[in-house]
Formats: sequence, structure tokens, C-alpha cells
Amino acid sequence: MERFYVTTAIDYPNAEPHIGHAYQKIAADVLARWHRLIGDNVWFLTGTDEHGKKIQEAAEKKNKTPKEFVDEISKEFKESWKLLNIEPSRFIRTTDKDHERLVQEVIKKCDAGGDIYLGEYEGYYCTACEAYYTEKDLMNGCCPIHKRPIERLKEKSYFFRLSKYQKFLLGLYKKNPKFILPKERKNEIVNRVKEGLKDLSISRTSFDWGIPFPLGKNHVVYVWFDALFNYLTGSGKNHEYWPATIHLLGKDNSWFHCVYWPAFLKSAGYELPKTVFVHGFLTFNGQKISKSLGNVISPKVLVGKYGADSIRYFVCRQFPFAEGNDGDFSEKELIARHNNELADKLGNLVARTLSLIGRYSIKNFKMKKNNFLKKLKLDEIKSKMNELELDKALNLIFEFIDKCNQYIQDERPWENKCKNREQILYELADSIKAIAILLWPFIPSTSESIAKQIDFKKGKIDFKEIKKLLSIGNIKREGTLFEKIPITIK
Repeated sequence: MERFYVTTAIDYPNAEPHIGHAYQKIAADVLARWHRLIGDNVWFLTGTDEHGKKIQEAAEKKNKTPKEFVDEISKEFKESWKLLNIEPSRFIRTTDKDHERLVQEVIKKCDAGGDIYLGEYEGYYCTACEAYYTEKDLMNGCCPIHKRPIERLKEKSYFFRLSKYQKFLLGLYKKNPKFILPKERKNEIVNRVKEGLKDLSISRTSFDWGIPFPLGKNHVVYVWFDALFNYLTGSGKNHEYWPATIHLLGKDNSWFHCVYWPAFLKSAGYELPKTVFVHGFLTFNGQKISKSLGNVISPKVLVGKYGADSIRYFVCRQFPFAEGNDGDFSEKELIARHNNELADKLGNLVARTLSLIGRYSIKNFKMKKNNFLKKLKLDEIKSKMNELELDKALNLIFEFIDKCNQYIQDERPWENKCKNREQILYELADSIKAIAILLWPFIPSTSESIAKQIDFKKGKIDFKEIKKLLSIGNIKREGTLFEKIPITIK
């Protein structure tokens, strides 16, 4: 068994989750399910990043302690992911005791290697980003991400000798071309690192909501040093799944993961992750997702309107994930794909096939082959999934669904003159089995429903079953897979 360890960025619980958060978690869950399907030993980590000045300020506005505040919001994230059928191996919180212990141990390891020293920090800091900026990074004196005025900090601080790792990092990027993907993101990082690196302040004294810094009193650990090590803490018993196979994160987090993270790991003596994959942002109905615009749509609301599988399908089919570009979560486009693809193509294929099998009381198939399955481009689908081309893998699966629908239309097994009705319906049922298996990472509830209706392996989803002939006793259609959604969005 190959080991596959996928992580997402851990979300900052200063506000409730929205569809932008969900996009990344859905992609990670799809990859985790896919690798389980093909027999890999899988670990999938997500969670919440719960320390820092931003959390402390958000809690104060709600008249709550930081711990009370993050307990409530973290629960919202967990519940949202459950509604979307996202099933991590562990949901980590940076307030977990095992994580706090590990962070303090790592700081001591870095210090033993001569990479930490006490100094004084003075510079620009954005609380919303929990990040430092140089003067040339600013846009009219404002944070380049949040477009709001930035504050200047001056305080005693422990520093990490990041400048020491410039040569190491450039060598890493050159020797491991897949360490940063897509290629465009790698080029951005390489060019910035070539400009030089400054030592990094990794402790704070201006607030106290953080992990106590083990080398000095009244200091807490800088949130990014704390947060990044969640991937190590959450990597299974005795770190059995480390190093990570792939980190998934948004482009606003690329510098921290591609520069700070490998430097920290090298300093502390840990192996490096294999790939850091940087995806784009989502807008919502053409607008940037923003609390101020009032368009922060909860995953709970969207699941209530469209169902988990339709949302999962849409974000994987609509956006070319592997390219790392931005995309727009359009409800109008979601409804169109739901109606035209999930309902009219997949739903119609399953309904027609199972209804015909029921009409002609075909109880026990005794076929020895399914020549039609040769039209399924299985190797190409596997290749697309390995390259993170989720949309293209779905295109190929639905290309086969189209062929199945055309086959039933051409052969017309409902007509009395059809001489090969049982063979045709068997090939369609066996092909539906393969479709359900391949779609399970994307739309698990629907796939499990199909598996139950055609009675294969008692509903167990297993990649190996694709090439095994369907052996069943009873096929029974149970309702409609996808009801049409009325188009009400202009």
C-alpha cells in the first residue's frame, strides 16, 4: 500500500466558514477518497488555527474569552464539513495539547541548532493577515491583501534565522520541481527568495493568546510558527504519515508554506513535504467573498438549497483545480450543471436502466462479458486524478455516461423486436457499477445509493470491482437520484 497524506490549510475561526473555505476541503476529500479507492493508505488532515491577536480581538468584541470563542466557531467548521460529506482522518485544533507540546519542543530543537536569538522587532504588521510586510509590499500604506491601514510594531522578540536558509531553499526548488505547484506559483516564490530573506520574528509580547514561548517569559509563539506545525502534530500516531504527500492551500498562504515551512522543518531536523499545491480563490456570484459585502454564504445554507453532492460535483467540474486559477461560484451555473449533467445524464441513465430491468423482471444476470466497458477510458481517468485534474477526470466519466445513454437510445431495449435485451441491460448495469465507483470520491452519497440499488458488494465501493463482472441477484430502483432545480437565479 502506498501512503498518501493530504492536508488543507487550517482555517482561522474568527468568523464562520464560507464556500471559499469549503472549496479546498472538498478537493482534499476527493483526493483522499480517490486514494482510498485505489488502495492507498490514506490520512487526511484539516482543522482550525486558533491563536493570535486577530482571534483575541474577535473574542473581545463578543465579550468572550478566546477559548470560548474558538470552541464555538471551530464547531461550526466541523459541522459544515460533515454536511458536505468531508471526512478527515483528524480535525486538528491548534489549542490541542499535543500540538502545544510539539511546538514548544520544535522551538527548542531550532534553538539547539543556533537558529533562534533574542532581538527587537520594528516593522509593519497586518493583524488580519497575522503577517509582516516590508514598506515596498504596501499599497498606499495599506496591507496588499486586506487594503486597510497597516500598523507599525516595535517589541522585544525572538527571531528565527530565516536568512540562513536562502541557499537551501533555492536548491530545494531546483532539485524538486514538484515541490511547489502550479509552476507559475513556483516562479513567484523563487524570484522573491532570490531577492533575499530577512530573519523572522517568531514571538509576541503585545498580547497573550498563544502558546507560551519556551525560551522567554511573557512571550507567546508567533501564530504562523505555531500553525504550520499542525501538519506534523496531526500526522498520525508517532507521525506515521509524515512527510505529507501534498499540502493544499490558497495563494495568500503560499509564502508561509513554501518558504517558512521548509526552513522550519530543516532547522528542526524533519523531512520535508513532497508537494505544496497552491490553488486560486473563489468569488461568489461574481463578487469577492466578503463580510462587508454581505455575501459570505454558509455551506449549511448552500447544502440546504442544493444538496452536498451537487455542490461537491460543481466545484470539481467547474474549476480547473490543477491550474490554480481563480473561479466564480455561480449559483446559476451550479443549477445548470445539476439539471443538465447530474439529473439529465447520470440520473436519467440509472432510472431508465433500472426501470427496464424491473419491467422485464430480469432477476439474475448470467453474462460472461461486458464489451461496452472498453469505451471507458479508465487509465486516462487515473492519470488525470494523479495530476490533480479533477475537472478533466469528471469530463471523461461523463463522456462514458453519454455513451451509455446513446447506447440505450440506439439499441432500444424496450422494443419487442430487441433480440439482445438481457445482454444490453446487463452491460448498462455493469457500466453503471463502474460509474458509481469512479464517482464515489466526488459524489459519495449518490454513488452509495446507486451501489445499493444495483446490489453490488452490498454497497461497498471498491476500485477493483470495476473490472469484475457484476454479480447480482436483485436490482431495484429506489426513487430519483436528482430532482430538477427550478431556475430562479437571474
